[in-house]
Amino acid sequence: MGTKKNFIIDTNVILHDYNCLKNFEENDIYLPIVVLEELDKFKKGNEQINYNAREFVRELDLMTDNNLFSTGASLGTGLGRLFIVTGDVESPLVNTSFPERKPDHQILAVADYIARKYPKMQTILVTKDVNLRMKARSIGIDCEDYINDKVTNIDIFEKTNEVYEGIPAEMIDKIYASKEGVDIDEFEIKDLVSPNECFILKSDRSSVLARFNPFKHAIVKVNKVKNYGIEPRNTEQSFAFEILNDPDIKLVALTGKAGTGKTLLALAAALNNLNVYKQILLARPIVALSNKDLGFLPGDAKEKVAPYMQPLFDNLNVIKHQFSANSPEIKRLDDMQKSEQLVIEALAYIRGRSLSDTYCIIDEAQNLTPHEVKTIITRAGEGTKMIFTGDIQQIDQPYLDSESNGLVYMIDKMKGQKIFAHINLIKGERSQLSELASNLL
Repeated sequence: MGTKKNFIIDTNVILHDYNCLKNFEENDIYLPIVVLEELDKFKKGNEQINYNAREFVRELDLMTDNNLFSTGASLGTGLGRLFIVTGDVESPLVNTSFPERKPDHQILAVADYIARKYPKMQTILVTKDVNLRMKARSIGIDCEDYINDKVTNIDIFEKTNEVYEGIPAEMIDKIYASKEGVDIDEFEIKDLVSPNECFILKSDRSSVLARFNPFKHAIVKVNKVKNYGIEPRNTEQSFAFEILNDPDIKLVALTGKAGTGKTLLALAAALNNLNVYKQILLARPIVALSNKDLGFLPGDAKEKVAPYMQPLFDNLNVIKHQFSANSPEIKRLDDMQKSEQLVIEALAYIRGRSLSDTYCIIDEAQNLTPHEVKTIITRAGEGTKMIFTGDIQQIDQPYLDSESNGLVYMIDKMKGQKIFAHINLIKGERSQLSELASNLL
C-alpha cells in the first residue's frame, strides 16, 4: 500500500467505465458537481455511454447521504472515500490561464483547489481527454489517463506467424499422416505454444502449416480450404479459416490492417457452416460522423443505419460475385436474407438479446470499450460462436486507443483459454494500391 492520494475524476472516465470508483484502491475520489451535470445530458439513449451514465448515477444514489458532501461516503472495504465538490471553487491559477467558464476548466479548478487544500497529499486529475491533460500539465496540475483496462503488451499485433525450425522430418511426416494429429508432448516446443495457436513447422526437407488443438492435445495439420467460394490467399488466411471453421472454438479475434480480409473471411466461414448454426448475424458499432448522432440523419431506423452497414454488404457482394447470377448459392443467400437467417444490423440492436445457435460476427470491434465487449459476449447462448474483427490502428472513438479498446482487452484476458483463438493478419490482399497505402500513409 503506497502513500494515499486524491483523485479528481472527469466525466469521460465514468462514461468509459461506470465501475471506475472501485479501481482506485484506498485513495479518496473527488467528483466535481459539473461532472454530474454532464452525466445528466447522457442519461437518455441506447448507446453504451448512455447505459454507463445511468448505472453510475444509480450507484451514486445508493450511497447518497449528507456525508457525501462533507466528510465523504465510504466506497467499501479497502477503498477510500468519495466526495462531491459543489459550486464554484476559487482557483486564481485556472481563472488566469483559462478564463472561459466551461466544464473542463471547472474540473481543472477543482483539481487545483483540492491540491492546495491538501498540500501534503498528491492530487491527480484522471481524464481520457488528451487536451484536458495538456491543459492540466501546462499549469502544473498532476494528471493521467484512466489506465485500469489498458493492455501493455500489444506487440502481438505487429508480428506475423511463428516459424519453428529444426523440427525432425519424421515428426512432420507423422502430422501429415494422422488426421488426429500428433500429441504435443512429443514436441520440444510444447511449452512455447498456446491453445489454438497456429504456426509453421520446418525440418531440413519439409514444412507444414500446423495448429495446437487443445481439445485433442495434439498438433494438427492446417489444410488450405475454400469457404463459400472464397479461397485463402496466404498462410494467415488459411490459419483464419482453420479456427473460424472449428465449432469447438467459441470466441475468435481477427485483427489486422485494412485489406487483410478479416470480415470477408469471417462471413465466408459463417456461410460455409450453415449446417451447424441457425442464424448468421453481422453487426458493427455505429460511430457517428462530425459529432452528429443518428437522429441527425433522415429516414427511419433502418435507413439511418444503412450507410454504416454498407461495408458489411460490400463483403457479402464479394462472395456473391464468386458465383453466377442464377446459381443455387446466390438464391440461397437471397432466401437467407429474406427469412432473416442472415442478418446485417447495427450493434446497438442486439442489446438485451440472447443469441443461441448463432454465428455472430462483430466488425470494427476496436471501437468498443472493454465493458461493451463483455456485454456482447455475455449475450452468447448455447451453440453460439462469436467473431470479433478489427484494426487497432483505426480507432474512431475519441477516448479509446490501441491499448485501451475492447478488442485488445478481450484478447489479453482470453489468451490461453481453450475455446478462444486469435489470428493476426499481416499481409493485405485487397489490392496492390491498398497494401501500399496501408504501409506508407
